[in-house]
Amino acid sequence: MTREPPATNEGWYALHDFRTVDWDAWRAAPERDREAALEDGVDFLGDHAAVADAEDGSSAVFSMLGHKADLLVLHFRPTMADLDTAERSFEETGFAAYTERSTSYVSVTEVGGYTNEEMTNDPSEIEDTGLARYAESKLYPEIPDSEFVCFYPMDKRRQPGQNWYDLPFDERAEMMDTHGEIGKTYAGQVKQIITGSIGFDDFEWGVDLFGNDPTAIKDLLYELRFDESSSKYAEFGPFYFGRQFPPEDLPAFMAGEAIPTEGADESEAHHGSGEGHHAEGGDSHPHSGGDDHPHGGGDGDSGHHDGDGDDADEESIRGELEDLDIYAGQPHGEDVYAMVLYSEADPDELFEEVDGLRSNFDHYDTHVKTAVYENPHGGRSAVVSIWDTQSAADTAGGFLADLPDIVGRAGEESGFGTMGMFYTVKPEHREDFVEKFETVGGLLEEMAGHLDTDLLANREDENDMFIASQWESKEDAMAFFRSEEFSSTVDWGRDVLADRPRHVFLA
Repeated sequence: MTREPPATNEGWYALHDFRTVDWDAWRAAPERDREAALEDGVDFLGDHAAVADAEDGSSAVFSMLGHKADLLVLHFRPTMADLDTAERSFEETGFAAYTERSTSYVSVTEVGGYTNEEMTNDPSEIEDTGLARYAESKLYPEIPDSEFVCFYPMDKRRQPGQNWYDLPFDERAEMMDTHGEIGKTYAGQVKQIITGSIGFDDFEWGVDLFGNDPTAIKDLLYELRFDESSSKYAEFGPFYFGRQFPPEDLPAFMAGEAIPTEGADESEAHHGSGEGHHAEGGDSHPHSGGDDHPHGGGDGDSGHHDGDGDDADEESIRGELEDLDIYAGQPHGEDVYAMVLYSEADPDELFEEVDGLRSNFDHYDTHVKTAVYENPHGGRSAVVSIWDTQSAADTAGGFLADLPDIVGRAGEESGFGTMGMFYTVKPEHREDFVEKFETVGGLLEEMAGHLDTDLLANREDENDMFIASQWESKEDAMAFFRSEEFSSTVDWGRDVLADRPRHVFLA
């Protein structure tokens, strides 16, 4: 009986070029030859990291640990011809003469239709904005600037009694969905790029996992071993583990010095152009990609570690979100997790993008609310997203960070952010609330350490108000919240609010 294969869509082609260095030949070479070879190598790696060789793509170089290879040069390019040119042009460098290829892997990024067949359309043809962004990030990835990479190839088993390809479509889809849910719990710690290689190389898929904590990669893979789609149906090839470094640090690598070198701009360690594509959020979309491969999504908290995490984990996650210009915190006394980001985009354009994401978020029981709050006086809008769990909120955060014209507020040069969220006002008291805010705003301007405070309203419900306040320090903010003025405002609010406010303090 013929089994139903999932539809797939392919994007950029990938080449993993693993190299060993002929250290004896390197040490024996005259100094001038080594200098010329290094100059050639740095120029090649730098040009390809900057994607000077193609219209689009992404490249990076890694120092590999262990005996299997010394270097990995990784390329993603729009065509096989681009990869072919990159591969041969490296051989023309003086540096390549001191290396030998220990192995390589050729593949192409792909998404599959197990969970949502619309994913297999070209992103430009996907009506759901959030789903389109997710598909785009999987098909046209920018190599993350994470320190560590783990690469391995894999197959699905085809032996009697354990033949993945003999299973009904629905059974495969269910297992892939469960597999993807495990991957999502590592959002914020591990990012992945999945490539298909049937007909291109010896295995069926290639998997790249990127992260700044090597044990997070190990923990993810260990947990996935117990999932049925892996324990029963997966075969793995050799694993390769390495550290990313900027192309200009090649001389330090060859000299046995620490890399990246002190003061190096780590942001230059990876970059392809990536223009027009949204890679950062890609691994963490609430929908699993649905490929036959491995892991599903990945930007979130610690997965199978303690559910809520300790304070250090929470602060680490908040720090990562701040790098994306996202506030994140838990409203006082409540079991929900809130995140907020700010955008200077046209409110109508912003709402359209958010509405697309929200339609996907609503598939999840953990989603409470996502809304756009506008400033009636112009200026930036706020996007507020509330979730039942921290991991779900963090996963959504990667996609929210891809919204247009996001601007920084958390992590600015100075300032402590505090947000009064969901001040739901009784309709008959809305004007009174706005007037009261203006009065309180005048008091705030006179207080030490106050930077700015805005009152914004939900564009879908004008009685749902949102206050964002910025202070030079937590102490300055707390001085106001302990003041008689604030106390009287709270007392007054009991009569005009339809529900108690949610309030989040964020350092």
